[in-house]
Amino acid sequence: MQMANNEKCCSTQLIDGDGAFNVGGIENFMKEVKLSECGLSYAVVSIMGPQSSGKSTLLNSLFCTNFTEMDAFKGRSQTTRGIWMARCVGIEPCTLVMDLEGTDGRERGEDDTTFEKQSALFALAISDIVLINMWCHDIGREQAANKPLLKTVFQVMMRLFSPRKTTMLFVIRDKTKTPLENLEPVLREDIQKIWDSVPKPDAHKETPLSEFFIVEVVALSSFEEKEEQFKEQVANLRQRFYHSIAPGGLAGDRRGVVPASGFSFSAQEIWKIIKENKDLDLPAHKVMVATVRCEEIANEKYDLFATNKDWCELEEAVQSGPISGFGKKLNSLITTCLSEYDAEANYFDEGVRSAKQKQLQEKLFQLVQPTFQIALGHIRSGILDKFKEAFDKALNGGEGFSSAANKCIEFYMAQFDEGCADVVIEIANWDTSKGREKLQREIDAHVASVRASKMSELVSSYEEKLKEALSAPVETLLDGANSDTWPSIRKLLNRETQSAVSGFSVELIRFDVDEQQKKSMIVSLEDYAKGVIEAKAREEAGRVLISMKDRFMTLFSHDSDSMPRIWTGKEDVRAITKSARSSCLKLLSVMAVIRLDDGDDIYDIEKTLIVALADSSSSYAKDKSTMAVEPLASSTWDQVPPSKTLITPVQCKSLWRQFKMETEYSVSQAISAQEANNRSRHWLPPPWAIVALLILGFNEFMTLLRNPLYLGVIFVGYLLIKALWAQLDITGEFRHGALPGIISLSSKFVPTIMNLIRKLAEEGHGRHAAKVPAGRVTSSSASSSVTSSGNGAEYTSSSKYE
Repeated sequence: MQMANNEKCCSTQLIDGDGAFNVGGIENFMKEVKLSECGLSYAVVSIMGPQSSGKSTLLNSLFCTNFTEMDAFKGRSQTTRGIWMARCVGIEPCTLVMDLEGTDGRERGEDDTTFEKQSALFALAISDIVLINMWCHDIGREQAANKPLLKTVFQVMMRLFSPRKTTMLFVIRDKTKTPLENLEPVLREDIQKIWDSVPKPDAHKETPLSEFFIVEVVALSSFEEKEEQFKEQVANLRQRFYHSIAPGGLAGDRRGVVPASGFSFSAQEIWKIIKENKDLDLPAHKVMVATVRCEEIANEKYDLFATNKDWCELEEAVQSGPISGFGKKLNSLITTCLSEYDAEANYFDEGVRSAKQKQLQEKLFQLVQPTFQIALGHIRSGILDKFKEAFDKALNGGEGFSSAANKCIEFYMAQFDEGCADVVIEIANWDTSKGREKLQREIDAHVASVRASKMSELVSSYEEKLKEALSAPVETLLDGANSDTWPSIRKLLNRETQSAVSGFSVELIRFDVDEQQKKSMIVSLEDYAKGVIEAKAREEAGRVLISMKDRFMTLFSHDSDSMPRIWTGKEDVRAITKSARSSCLKLLSVMAVIRLDDGDDIYDIEKTLIVALADSSSSYAKDKSTMAVEPLASSTWDQVPPSKTLITPVQCKSLWRQFKMETEYSVSQAISAQEANNRSRHWLPPPWAIVALLILGFNEFMTLLRNPLYLGVIFVGYLLIKALWAQLDITGEFRHGALPGIISLSSKFVPTIMNLIRKLAEEGHGRHAAKVPAGRVTSSSASSSVTSSGNGAEYTSSSKYE
């Protein structure tokens, strides 16, 4: 890139002589002149003309540029090769000037007009004003140098489908004395003839020249002969380029302007199409340039937004919790980004610009959407936590469940709406209804969970109350089973169930339970009450054998006053046993079947059991012989559903058999006790035996009287026998029968004798050790005492002799 002496002027070769586009050169040139900032406020001027016709000199004089000029002293030759571009100095708006390679040059040859046509088409495609540099003496000549040039211009113009309306300014060089007023009509006539002669597509056969070009004519004096006049005329011409794009200016009617930021890309693409020898569709090209540039701008703005410090800080901060003013902050950042895009893409095709802006907006929305959802999630979770806390507090404060739930839901849903207003991004206008619905579902789920928990607690409390109210009384009633047991249990069940249902129904009002659910829960509570009784009945039925034995022992071992029964021999053991067993049979009949319904009293289990199990002396038992089938040979009771059966007939028979076996011993013991008691009262022999003893033993009695020593021996023997009797507790041992008494005495007899001998030996040894006064006669007397203990007996005796 060449720099002029004036720093504001710079130039670069846009296309070299071989047709290569200088991409790097134009990029640097645009940065240098800050073309991207101009928007649509810029103009492009190009110049065409024969080689060595002073084009570069004219441009340098007219726009203060620094294009290379021909050195006249070195001869006439090609000075400008390819296409050069420079910025005009001191002209507003920004004006770019292109200096094209001259036509009809000997360097390229007579037949090589390809580059000439390509450069002409390129200039017409991007220029607002085209200067046609021509000699004054060529006007009106058929074979003048300007005619091939004009033909080239008009021919390439036909390759533009919708060409721009270009201002064509004819600069007549080295003007003669002929007035311009006379020259201009001739020139315009020649131009029209050339236009008419150029082949045109069908669409433009009748199109006038004015539809494509604005023709202006200006004349300049010779630079070499009248330099001062030339400069003055150039200065006047320069004034016409000020505000050239304003209405009424040289390029005031231009169309299809490419925004300045897309000029470099547009020029590259146009030259590429021209080089490929394709027809140039300028409207389509304009859209293509707008598409590329708008996309570049959108990507640039997106990248800037993604790395924006404020956005990064906001994105990071929202991870840890809610942020006040989140929506406004993010909306401001997005709006700023889109505004910057609009500012740079403002001059491109509106449809393309809007489409790319929408794409940029969607990309920005996709970028911030996760963060927005996180922020919305913080609001939702925070509201949910506050709702739970407030709801629990309201319930703990005694407020009704439904009332507390409705108030809290209404209040905190409104709080969520306010929170959404702070989070929502205005430009995005995202629908937060899904978040609201999710919060509503979470709140409803929590309310349902709490309701279920509270109702479960309520049900559990009433079930516990029913269990406490029924278990112990039912157990007591079943323990004292009689004919009124099940009616009493039903009465108890109805009373306690009605009381519980009444309180339960009042409690359910707080939970806003519908009638159907309320009925279902009440039925469930009533079923639970029945279940408690059934469970207790089954539990008692499982230990019915123990209960029967306990009842039998209570009735058998105690009298009507509940005092322990002493078997004196006067009691009727058979009657007592029968009565006790009948009571136990009643207990078994009561426990056999559950009777919680009023209609269950028809089950006459007792009669069946009496017929099958009672003694043969019973009136019911007498009917047994008339029955064809054993009544207890079944696993079910007649007309009794299995669900109400606690003890089957077969089980009843087995239990009764076992019960009788285990209670037989107590009965036999009672009978033995009576027999022992009777024997203890009649241990003396009968009177006739006593009389016989006196008659037959008279001689022995007289012998004892005649010999007192026998009396002493008999007395000592009596004492020994009495001591053994007391020590061995012979009366108590024989109370339970003769055989058990004999066996027990046989095991205790020898130890007792040994213990008695040891005591007598110890007593005798003590007597010999004592001091006795001499000459004193002692008489003997004997006494004995017996001390009994739980482990044995201890005998002591003393004798005194005088």
